[in-house]
Amino acid sequence: MRTAIVLCFLCAAIAGTSQAEAAPGGCLKYGAAGAVAGHMAGHHAVKGAIVGCAVGIWRRHEYNKQMREQKENGTPPENQPETPH
Repeated sequence: MRTAIVLCFLCAAIAGTSQAEAAPGGCLKYGAAGAVAGHMAGHHAVKGAIVGCAVGIWRRHEYNKQMREQKENGTPPENQPETPH
């Protein structure tokens, strides 16, 4: 039961980012969340931090790639209203 609760919190921390947040966190943010979740799931804080850091790097890379593509195409970011010229 305890492991299921910790896994739910870990999934929420990794997958659920706020709409108000402009950019996803990187290695430090996800690594800290992974360390806490790993510690709670059986004293695996180091393993959780490593996995969290890897996920944070991947999400930041995907975000930067998306922003680069939008800039090249001239489309506004998804959550930003288009300003009149």
